[in-house]
Amino acid sequence: MQGIDECLLEAMRLPGARGAALVDWTSGLALGAVGESPGGDQEAAAAEAAELARLAAEQRAFASGGPGAAEPSAGSVGLDGLDGAGGAGGSATGPAGTEPPVEDLILSNRDSYHVLRFVPTSFDSSVFLHLWLARAEGNLALARIRLGEMAGRLELG
Repeated sequence: MQGIDECLLEAMRLPGARGAALVDWTSGLALGAVGESPGGDQEAAAAEAAELARLAAEQRAFASGGPGAAEPSAGSVGLDGLDGAGGAGGSATGPAGTEPPVEDLILSNRDSYHVLRFVPTSFDSSVFLHLWLARAEGNLALARIRLGEMAGRLELG
């Protein structure tokens, strides 16, 4: 288990990492942030990323199994179409302690990637890691794998 600061510093050691944050998607607040932030404002970047995360997490079409599906098993296929080693999610309105409804989101633009990795928690799974990755130096596959590992080790009070 590791704390927020250790997790974010580990994320910054990934090739091409420009900035990282742990964000609560229900409030839009950054619980911690390191490095640069898109637009130069960490608080605004956290709030904007939270809007994207909330949109994906609250829409049944993006949850494992699609609309109307029963609670998925740990080996369900995630949003990205890959089998999630850590399991995919329950419902956004499910009981406390459930897995997040979406495993991760990847947004790409001409010069960077934004990887939002939802973190399973013992309370409501409403937090995610946001990694801002330079496209030229970054390795998207490696970043996605490592963020999944970090999310599994993250200890939230």
